[in-house]
Amino acid sequence: MDRLKALGRLLPRLAVAVAAGVLLGFAFEPHDLPWLTIVAVPLFLAALHGISMKAGFLVGAGFGIAYYAVLVPWLSIIGGDAAIALAILEGLFYAVFGLFATQVLKVRLWPLWIPCLWVATEFATASVPFGGFPWGRLAWAFSEQPLGRLAAYIGIPGLSFVVAFIGVLVYAVLRRGTALRMRAVALVAGLAIVFGSALIHLSLAGNGKSVTAAMVQGNVPGKGLEFLGRARTVTRNHLKATLELEQRVQAGTEKKPDLVIWPENSTDIDPYKDDETRADIEEAVHAVNVPILVGAVTEGPGENERQTTGIVWDPQTGPGQRYAKRHPVPFGEYIPFRDQLLPYIHRLEMIGAQTVPGVGPGVMPIRGVTYGDVICFELAYDNVIQDVVKGGAQVLIVQTNNATYGGTGQPEQQFAITRMRAIETGRTVLIASTSGISGVIRPDGTVEHKSAQFVPDVYVASVPLKDGHTLATTIGPWPQRVLTLIGLLGLVLALIERRRRGDRTPPPPAAGSAQVREKVPA
Repeated sequence: MDRLKALGRLLPRLAVAVAAGVLLGFAFEPHDLPWLTIVAVPLFLAALHGISMKAGFLVGAGFGIAYYAVLVPWLSIIGGDAAIALAILEGLFYAVFGLFATQVLKVRLWPLWIPCLWVATEFATASVPFGGFPWGRLAWAFSEQPLGRLAAYIGIPGLSFVVAFIGVLVYAVLRRGTALRMRAVALVAGLAIVFGSALIHLSLAGNGKSVTAAMVQGNVPGKGLEFLGRARTVTRNHLKATLELEQRVQAGTEKKPDLVIWPENSTDIDPYKDDETRADIEEAVHAVNVPILVGAVTEGPGENERQTTGIVWDPQTGPGQRYAKRHPVPFGEYIPFRDQLLPYIHRLEMIGAQTVPGVGPGVMPIRGVTYGDVICFELAYDNVIQDVVKGGAQVLIVQTNNATYGGTGQPEQQFAITRMRAIETGRTVLIASTSGISGVIRPDGTVEHKSAQFVPDVYVASVPLKDGHTLATTIGPWPQRVLTLIGLLGLVLALIERRRRGDRTPPPPAAGSAQVREKVPA
């Protein structure tokens, strides 16, 4: 009976947490309401305030599951069970956050510990399992806001901290029992961060040099999973678009590019082993007479294995430099525990051969310009971006294939992540997608070109080359490490304080003791 009463008291808080998770999901593309973060975070903290650790786990789970259910419904294209499983998995990280935040909210300096603990939670989601899923970071919501410019100085983890901190400050202002002085300080600090970010100016200047590149979006013959198995048509669509580009160059209506970029999966048939695919690529390369960065699926290195690659195909020397995707998508490009799962989940057979991750960053010097090649999903991983920039990349390239998720909001989310990477690195980003969204993003995050989805699109851009580093790329992973350690320190202090409170609580009197008898009337 007592448990039912406790559950009844918890239900309103759980409802508030679920509502907060839904609101946070709507902060991101395709809804793009980023300032809902400063509503969702305080609501979540209010639901956690003053409850037990076990209750905090349940409240946190409700928040996290609702958050990811709204954030990644596009995964239902693969299957509703996949979307539910991912929401539950990621929701468990916020359940752990809720478990510990109930105690951290009780100690001094909680406005510092809580946003650091949030960064630690995002770090965990981006790391495990199977390499993590860094799609739900608060920073991604601010690609079009002045606050997003802070990423050039403190990186993506630092920006997530700032967003969470603003939410904490709002909660501090509204929290019952907060001293008037504390409310004033929190209000002033929050306003200073928001309005101060509007004064940040990001430089677009390069080293005085530029490069001209063409992004080719050849389009695919169908939506959803329909395009699978139509690899030759996809390749020929990109060949056709490239030949049309060369016709415009010859007519003088288009500037000749120094490099042509084809997207991820512009050929799903290994061009090293298939003569017809190789002939299509070489026809395109010889027509434009400049290197083409081809997105190809290649066989090997082992039996029933493959790699998702970017191959530099030169008109004189043929295929040369090659980058293999380092973070393939679990259950999308490869199957963890393949031998154990395939007998029970036959749908996984659609994935085909096991994609093997590459080794080393996609740093590609091509005719005097150093490019940093990143392939699709791995764009969200900090180490992939840091490695190509530290390797000397002057321009970033994103080869992607979002045809499976066209029209679901996923391409818009990825485009927003790409914009944040441009701001963080101070580099122009060139995006080539099979079916959209392709485009060009300047170093300050502004969009020069953004294609529609499921239409052919070829865009030629002259972009500056950048050799310098932003503060964010200079300090690399240290903001995440430091903020995570601070969050864990706050957690340790909170658990120590909890233990002390437990030690100071007098034990209940034994039955029949003098204390009990005093309360019994004569």
